[in-house]
Amino acid sequence: MRRLLLLVPLALFLGMAVFLYRGLWLDPSELPSALIGKPIPAFSLPAVQDGKLLSEADLKGKPALVNVWATWCVACRVEHPVLNKLAELGVNIYGVNYKDDNAAAQKWLVEFHDPYQLNINDARGTLGLDLGVYGAPETFLIDKAGIIRHKFVGVIDERVWREQLAPLYQELVDEAQP
Repeated sequence: MRRLLLLVPLALFLGMAVFLYRGLWLDPSELPSALIGKPIPAFSLPAVQDGKLLSEADLKGKPALVNVWATWCVACRVEHPVLNKLAELGVNIYGVNYKDDNAAAQKWLVEFHDPYQLNINDARGTLGLDLGVYGAPETFLIDKAGIIRHKFVGVIDERVWREQLAPLYQELVDEAQP
């Protein structure tokens, strides 16, 4: 009986060790989204630049990146030049300015250039909450119908674009062709 009592903690320890060992190979930047395959959530929010009301309908019509960004986000500053290059190449990018001061966002876009076709002012973070955003930057790929097809958490640099997101974006562009 006494030996059995000694084996219980050992078995628990080994079970926990196997569980934790498996975690060493998981990718921490891969945060699954329950919204994959679902439409972008409904919203009605002002545009950063002119205050015009925008909704999910404004994001439909062509495949796009929906980039969640903020002026307080250091990583967004690193990502921004890559977004500008992508916009110059014709990639359709919509911005969601997340929990930010609109005047600061406008200044940022003048200073660092504006890669966004549309830019949503999500000052309270309601759209971000509906999208399941953990922070900024986060980027969603949507198809022409506004269906979320992929979520990427972190900075889009040239390698991430080339190896991960460009092939997915190109698939969406090809699907959108008549």
